[in-house]
Amino acid sequence: MRRLAFTVVARLLRLFIRRIKVEGNSMVPTYLPGELVTVIRRWRPVRVGDVVVLRDPRDPTRWLLKRCVARQGAMIDVRGDNASMSTDSRDFGLVRGSRVRYLVWAAPVKGDNPE
Repeated sequence: MRRLAFTVVARLLRLFIRRIKVEGNSMVPTYLPGELVTVIRRWRPVRVGDVVVLRDPRDPTRWLLKRCVARQGAMIDVRGDNASMSTDSRDFGLVRGSRVRYLVWAAPVKGDNPE
């Protein structure tokens, strides 16, 4: 019975908490390619300074890891920390805060091999 309860709790947690692998250089030096970042499903409005995960407004099959740098009502401006290597609101405009799926919850896990 305890094993079943643990399995149920673990599955429920996976609905809300995930670890994602950073790809690309848009968030360097904060997050490096290959690092794992713990994210939690968005439960509150996005705040300026939050690092978020959202679908690319131009290609919904891609996920983006960006920082919210400004809010204008329900719209947010997301940018990569490495401006020269980032595709962000400068390219596709402001996005609705409700489009953010996850908030970064923990710092990257250094030296972890996700594969």
